[in-house]
Amino acid sequence: MAEIFGAAALEEDKRWRRFGFGGIAEQNLQYLSPQLRSALESYAAGVNAYIATLDAKTIPVEFRILQYRPAEWKPADTIVIGKILADALSSTWNQDLIRASLQILSPEKLADVTNQVTPDDVVLFGSDRPRSAAVSPASGSPSLSISALADAQEAERANSLSRIGFYAEELAASNNWVVSGKRTANGKPILANDPHLRPTAPGIWYLVHLSAPGMRAAGVTFPGVPGVVLGHNDAIAWGATNVGPDVQDLYVETFDEKGNYKTSKGWQPARVRTEKINVRKNPLKTDVEVVDFQVTETDHGPVILEDGGKKYALKWTALDPRNNELEAFFVVNRASDWAQFTSALRGYGGPAQNFVYADVKGNIGWYAAGRIPIRRTGDGSMPYDGSTAEGDWISNIPFEELPHLYNPPSGLIVTANQRTVGTDYKHRSFIRDAATPWRARRIYDLLSANQKLDADAVRDVQHDVMNIPLKRFAEVFVRMSAGSPETVASLKQWDGRMLPDSPDALLANEIRNCAAGKIATANKPVPVGAIRERVLHRAIAENKRIWLPEQFADYGALLRACDSEVTAALAGKYGPDRSKWTWGQVNRARFPHPLGAVPFIGAQFATPAVAVAGSGQTPNVASAVSMRLIAIPGLWDETRHVIPLGQSGDPQSPYFKDQFEAWRTGAPMIFPFTAAPVEKAAVSRVQFVPAAR
Repeated sequence: MAEIFGAAALEEDKRWRRFGFGGIAEQNLQYLSPQLRSALESYAAGVNAYIATLDAKTIPVEFRILQYRPAEWKPADTIVIGKILADALSSTWNQDLIRASLQILSPEKLADVTNQVTPDDVVLFGSDRPRSAAVSPASGSPSLSISALADAQEAERANSLSRIGFYAEELAASNNWVVSGKRTANGKPILANDPHLRPTAPGIWYLVHLSAPGMRAAGVTFPGVPGVVLGHNDAIAWGATNVGPDVQDLYVETFDEKGNYKTSKGWQPARVRTEKINVRKNPLKTDVEVVDFQVTETDHGPVILEDGGKKYALKWTALDPRNNELEAFFVVNRASDWAQFTSALRGYGGPAQNFVYADVKGNIGWYAAGRIPIRRTGDGSMPYDGSTAEGDWISNIPFEELPHLYNPPSGLIVTANQRTVGTDYKHRSFIRDAATPWRARRIYDLLSANQKLDADAVRDVQHDVMNIPLKRFAEVFVRMSAGSPETVASLKQWDGRMLPDSPDALLANEIRNCAAGKIATANKPVPVGAIRERVLHRAIAENKRIWLPEQFADYGALLRACDSEVTAALAGKYGPDRSKWTWGQVNRARFPHPLGAVPFIGAQFATPAVAVAGSGQTPNVASAVSMRLIAIPGLWDETRHVIPLGQSGDPQSPYFKDQFEAWRTGAPMIFPFTAAPVEKAAVSRVQFVPAAR
């Protein structure tokens, strides 16, 4: 990115180069099947044939503005897309440092912060039983400076991934579910999926319908990847959400003055590679200077943090060239039943996903697939001492032991990044960083209450905006009369829905954020997000004084202070009229283009910035919904599939943002599949003919 955007992007480039994804992708090619490798080569040839036709007038506008021409596409470039996705959906090493820092808390506080078990959980596999705590042996609490460096890297990661729409904050990315025919109006199963990623323009998904010898599939793909990632063929439909297991470990490495590092088998020389990064000197010129960047690697992986003599190396499944993200999808596109579907997932090496499944014979299923390491000791929750063998990865969770369901008696499977396995599941690291249960609980309750589901009912669930925890917070606030009469009256009549014109939604959200912030400030180093999601409601409801900041006599006083601060701030920002303090003021459609903020030229990339419904704790997560799919096996011509803006990346195209209103409102966007409806829907045809040789 520094070659395009200059020194401002250099630190982001350094972060990527530490991982060495370019070399890993090249190595990964040798582990692919001949069929997939051939597909990647053909795909690259097609991309390059198109690039060769472009001149200074026809090359896309971003290239003209930034004054560069794309290099030829290589098969390894497609592999790198999978690695970028792994960074978006499986980066948890920062949490290891946070957990290590939390060991200074009292046992009661530590239990509150780390407890994932709630009455609202939607557990699919196993059951909850009391278990003794077991964590990895820690190598000491991280210093404040190393934590600050880690936070800076996380900010670089967020900036870099957000630019291309791949950032998934706290890994909370996606809803999916599948219901059997006994729960639907027409007796056929229904599969739904809506992945949640940071919005951007152009979007990350491209709608495709591919027909070729041996396959016919439709759905969405990532530009740069051949095949369908999420969608259906003529026999099965599939979707995915993130699981959030721990597939990264940090190791505190001991180095000597000669550059050797200590291992369980003695001292070994570290490997050092030099990355050469082109950095643009001037935004108006294409001249670059080369910056040399040295990366130190141990057998655990690259050193990603260094401070005060401490060096942390990262081990990660994505850094193993034998783990590939694409082969499974290539096979799934051609699968015709559950056996072939799960056989494809057996080889999946990308970020672990909750894959849901439905087929034309009426079967439904779920498989949580991915490479999840088993450690020699501990569970990888905190950094290991790299000089010992305690943190060695000795194997992966066997595929047969990964959680899965096939035609469960309930006829209903829901995943929304929640804790899907009970506490009796023996592999503790499986749901290390699972999301709170609110989206899954709301989806499960709505689907369970309807035995005659159809596509419209499923659409309504995807667009639901009930915020369970915020509604409960408001109810406690009202019972305690913990604010002004105006605020209490406002929240008393609120129904819990995050609607654009709701003053109550904004007020409740801001007061809750204020309370969580004050508790976090008084209980460092606990992150404010952990307080808000895991501690706040229980602390107030149960009057747990261990969390109460000392300047407040009770939780009522804390909430009254927040009410005063929040209402004063809102009045200052939006005026004294409370009816103008609406959720839509802060919750707006935002699909930023990397060049959208550039003076004079950015206006052409503008996208709708209207108020939208939803929040991070409702099934509809507003702008972060990167696509919506509803598929009914056997009725493929009724498939509904929509992306937030449109197919084209060209801001001058009528298809740049023509799907926005359907995405926002839920109006059906039908994606036909069989020959006759496709022909009927077609508005143009382009035919490519091989050139004579």
